[in-house]
Amino acid sequence: MTRFRSALIPLALTLTTFTALPQQAVAAPPKPVPSVAAQSTARSTAQTSDARPASSCARTVRTATTNARLTSLFTAYGNDNSRVDDWTGADGTYSLRLPNGRELWVFSDTFLGRVNPDGSRPPVVGEGGDTVFLNNSFAVEQNGRLSTIHDGTPAAPTSVMPPRDQNHWYWAGDATLAGNVVEVTYQEYERFGTGAWDWRWHRNVVARFAPNRLERPASVHPLPSGHGVAWGSGILEDGGHTYVYGVEDHGSPKYMHIARVRGKSLLGRWEYLTADGTWSATETDSAPVMSGVANEHSVTKVGDGYVLITHDTTEALSAKIVAYFSCSPAGPFTGKQHVYTTPETGGNIFTYNAHAHPQISGAGLVVSYNVNSFVNTDHYRDVSIYRPRFLDVTFE
Repeated sequence: MTRFRSALIPLALTLTTFTALPQQAVAAPPKPVPSVAAQSTARSTAQTSDARPASSCARTVRTATTNARLTSLFTAYGNDNSRVDDWTGADGTYSLRLPNGRELWVFSDTFLGRVNPDGSRPPVVGEGGDTVFLNNSFAVEQNGRLSTIHDGTPAAPTSVMPPRDQNHWYWAGDATLAGNVVEVTYQEYERFGTGAWDWRWHRNVVARFAPNRLERPASVHPLPSGHGVAWGSGILEDGGHTYVYGVEDHGSPKYMHIARVRGKSLLGRWEYLTADGTWSATETDSAPVMSGVANEHSVTKVGDGYVLITHDTTEALSAKIVAYFSCSPAGPFTGKQHVYTTPETGGNIFTYNAHAHPQISGAGLVVSYNVNSFVNTDHYRDVSIYRPRFLDVTFE
């Protein structure tokens, strides 16, 4: 069993709703989610930015169309063989505007190497090929050109967030800019046996990078991890706080949690949204806000309200991207609307983890989603499968 088969495919599966999978290891059992009416009452004290009912801030999804610029950018870059230690495909796909105007793209499992003339890639190292597989990487976009960031050397690339040993690895969450420091959230996973499913979420950390030295973190700090919530699914700066969205993952269902920190750095004092809609400094008071979100999602300010973009995990292996709306970054998120049905889904292919990129210019709100296959060799046969897709979503 190679690292590719034991890490890439399980990651994708946990980021969908697949009830046959073993339950993720969490510190607490599933909790009942309050009814919508109860959530609405409870959130009245939490809506620090706007106390109006969520329905008054709802928008109507008008269009969702392919973002041609980003699609072409990553296709051309992934197929370019001028370097053989650079990106040919990945998932995760978070983004952050750097101080000098460059865009940082944050990826989890990543292929580096060359692409064959027929659009295939060689197998990974360890399966008879020379493709490098890393659990995390960066790409930087400047003036319409991409470059890959990894640690190690061109001949032996390594992840930008290195594991402590061969039984641990990091998958990336969302990122934020604290002054002149890039802060990227990561979830650490660990292997505890030899079976295909003998791995589990272990803890959350934040890695701090200098913008001009992104190949390795300047420091790594623990984040709250004692309540079974994988924090960093999404991050939003709003009203003097940085909101951090997380997921309590029981395979099906998945529960959204919300925390916040005053200011821009995640190293500040965390507060957690409780069941009665107030904020608590005690991590175990964090309550599930809603179910149906994916492990990666986003909350974005749009007009006078907030839109939650997520894959719909109320359905098993859903091809649907949906939106919810609120007058507050703390919810309640209601008024579920269909945004897009991913055309790639079918057969071995599935899609997952849609979320927005509000700092990226487009013809609407830029949204990405990931594409994967249940069949390992599909990723060698067709490099285009394991690459993000991009949409422009407009609202009325």
